[in-house]
Amino acid sequence: MPRAKAQPSDESPEKDFRALVLAVVRRIPKGKLASYGQVAALAGFPRRPRQVGMVLSGLPEGTKLPWHRVVNTRGYVPSRGRWWGAFEQIGRLRDEGIDVDDLGNLDLEAHRWNPR
Repeated sequence: MPRAKAQPSDESPEKDFRALVLAVVRRIPKGKLASYGQVAALAGFPRRPRQVGMVLSGLPEGTKLPWHRVVNTRGYVPSRGRWWGAFEQIGRLRDEGIDVDDLGNLDLEAHRWNPR
């Protein structure tokens, strides 16, 4: 996947990383999914999928960003001690027509976003 080009900035590299991740997530269409690793690669940082999760977990409540469309590469909604967020994510995905079982398992490949 091509590396996104960051514009020169006076901000820190971490803010650039965050901005690039958010730009990728913003592009994921309704009814499609991306893995944390896919988002990291599309943002130009293929070795930083965990940091993608950290960026998304730090979003403010009520954000319009479609963070719920980013899932684990094994095809499930991670909870990692925050079940309320997992339940919200499962509900949002179901609202978009994605079949997710009560444990958060889903078919990532059937809904994977393939940007052109």
